Amino acid sequence: MSQRDLFADQRAARAGAAQPLAARMRPRTLEEMVGQVHLLSTDSAIRRLITSGSPVSMILTGPPGSGKTTLAFLVAQHARAHFEALSATSASVRDVRQVINDARSRLEEEDVRTVLFIDEIHRFSKNQQDALLPGVESGWVVFIGATTENPSFEVNRPLLSRATTLKLEPLALDDIEHLIDRALTDEEVGIGKRNLKITSDARREVANMANGDARRALNAIELASALVRDGSEITVGHIEEAFQRRVVRYDKGGDQHYDVISAFIKSMRGSDPDAALFWLHTMLEAGEDPEFIARRMVVLASEDVGMADAGALTVAVAAAQALQFVGLPEATYALSHAAVYLATAPKSNSVTKAITRARELVALHPEANVPAHLRSGSRSEGGYKYAHDYPGHIVDQQYLPDALENSTIFVPSGQGDDSQEGR
Repeated sequence: MSQRDLFADQRAARAGAAQPLAARMRPRTLEEMVGQVHLLSTDSAIRRLITSGSPVSMILTGPPGSGKTTLAFLVAQHARAHFEALSATSASVRDVRQVINDARSRLEEEDVRTVLFIDEIHRFSKNQQDALLPGVESGWVVFIGATTENPSFEVNRPLLSRATTLKLEPLALDDIEHLIDRALTDEEVGIGKRNLKITSDARREVANMANGDARRALNAIELASALVRDGSEITVGHIEEAFQRRVVRYDKGGDQHYDVISAFIKSMRGSDPDAALFWLHTMLEAGEDPEFIARRMVVLASEDVGMADAGALTVAVAAAQALQFVGLPEATYALSHAAVYLATAPKSNSVTKAITRARELVALHPEANVPAHLRSGSRSEGGYKYAHDYPGHIVDQQYLPDALENSTIFVPSGQGDDSQEGR
């Protein structure tokens, strides 16, 4: 799509053309963008680069509805460049080469640069990505790729090295609510002429269920607005119908946030996988931060399962890493897997108790010195017994300070693998 076509679409939208609300509400300036403060604050290097009109090739990574396409268009707008958009799901190598050839001619004949935007760049094959290199390297096109995946794994190294990678974040609840209010009051491109209101509960539920996706939130508002008459109010019931599911009653900023995560942790500690799954998906459906959930499972793996099943920590950490690697909704499998594993694992808090004992002894003996035979260089002096020189690679010698020589800090619970025989 050319820049001329995009401007025409915007003019048509302002004239009342039947475009989706999300398309009509697409920001036309950097000032209209919400969120991404880490990238677009007034004094940021990236904002200065964009407004300078001298863009560089970049890869925009982030979740759906976070503003990747909009940002690419605004880069072209500030550079007064021709804008071409291709989708990696349908464009061929031939299409890419044609755009690059046209861009070269445009630059040589009209002195006009071309911004080539490729959505879902992670779906491009190696050959398709390689076809971009000549145009990017020669400066015939400014390449902007968008992806929901980690570009380090999905984009060829030669292309990755020629582009600046920018990570966009999901929109915050307040950002989504701001967009909703703008859509309901904007008479030019929104639905302000209908004079609709929305209850505070309904507004917050849209923001929760949108999960940081501006497009999803605006689509829901458009559907909900079709259910009410002009001048009336959009309620939670209308939002439920728009999303085609009942709203989960959950306030991420209030008591429910703490109550539900508490129920989730206590269900896993109490070895109830059914309750653990219920509370896990209550949080996920309500738009709770999945990284917060993953962190809590990592803590529980050591705090409540501990040495009874040392593999629990590996599973919890793997789930947290899977969330980073694939994102939602796919990471739902890994999070559920970990929740069931932790709930059904044998439990031991011997590590937790040992932490308490260790801290108490440290506080009581701040002056404790390292025994002479454990100090640096002691082996060469003959005082330290090297464990691997003895049967079983174990040797009986003092390791604690003199004042604590006979102290016991770690006591196995006898649960699962947490026993002297199990280690």
